[in-house]
Amino acid sequence: MNQPQILKQRQLSRRAMLLISILLMLIDQISKSWAREQLSSGFVFPFVPGLLQLRLISNTGAAFNLFNGATFLLGLLSLVVTIGLMVWIWRAGQMPIWQGLAVSFLLGGTIGNGLDRWRLGHVTDFLQLVPVDFPIFNGADVAINLAVICFGIDALTRRHGQQHT
Repeated sequence: MNQPQILKQRQLSRRAMLLISILLMLIDQISKSWAREQLSSGFVFPFVPGLLQLRLISNTGAAFNLFNGATFLLGLLSLVVTIGLMVWIWRAGQMPIWQGLAVSFLLGGTIGNGLDRWRLGHVTDFLQLVPVDFPIFNGADVAINLAVICFGIDALTRRHGQQHT
């Protein structure tokens, strides 16, 4: 296999990035809907004993309780980021695998939390780590954090002059 074919296989297409984003957003929204229906506010359900428990809260701020009560501002920010990512995907057409995954995860997470802010006036959080004092989070937050990791891997592979894998 020659070099251009190898590189092409290590790219994510526009369609793949959008499908990943939509899938993540759907998983996030379905899991949040389930949590709102099944968990009472404040009730704690051990999910993975000693590691993860389910506890429903409504978050009007951002990560780590930053900008508490700034739902409109954060909703507007979600909308701007979503539009920016969609333009990036549209113009790029395809991206190196790590960059494409990062953009996909970020888009899916941004839309997931943005939908909550616009529809509900808050973000539904329900995943709580037990062994550490860490804020309660949701699937969209996980996707956004995975995006940061993927951006880091992309930057490292570029910095070291390696091909994207």
